[in-house]
Amino acid sequence: MWFQKTIVLKPRSRGFHLVTAEITANLPELARFRQGIAHFFIQHTSASLTINENADADVRSDLEAYLLAQVPERAPYYRHTLEGDDDMSAHIKAVLVGNSVTVPLRQGRLALGTWQGIYLGEHRNHGGSRSLVATLHGD
Repeated sequence: MWFQKTIVLKPRSRGFHLVTAEITANLPELARFRQGIAHFFIQHTSASLTINENADADVRSDLEAYLLAQVPERAPYYRHTLEGDDDMSAHIKAVLVGNSVTVPLRQGRLALGTWQGIYLGEHRNHGGSRSLVATLHGD
């Protein structure tokens, strides 16, 4: 069985945000699957998706601090500057972190590890709502 749906995540501030609960709340169709895979793809070039620690918020803060240090805004060598000081650095961060995650499905749920959650990396100061394409496959 295949299923696909677009989920629109609420706007968030710059940084890394746990979105697992928001994703699953928008996917009651998960209950149809005994086993399979879920693929989530973000349809934006200045935001990212990844899986990491779901318990300690310091991990999300530290990831944001690291990326800010490694990929500064307003670098003198950026040529793509028409969309604001945070835009080119947001594109680079999205490339580094990635635009999709794949998670196994088990008994109608995402089979994430005990300490794992899906993160939205919002790399713009005012990115707005973000759209994810969720594709489920299994039986």
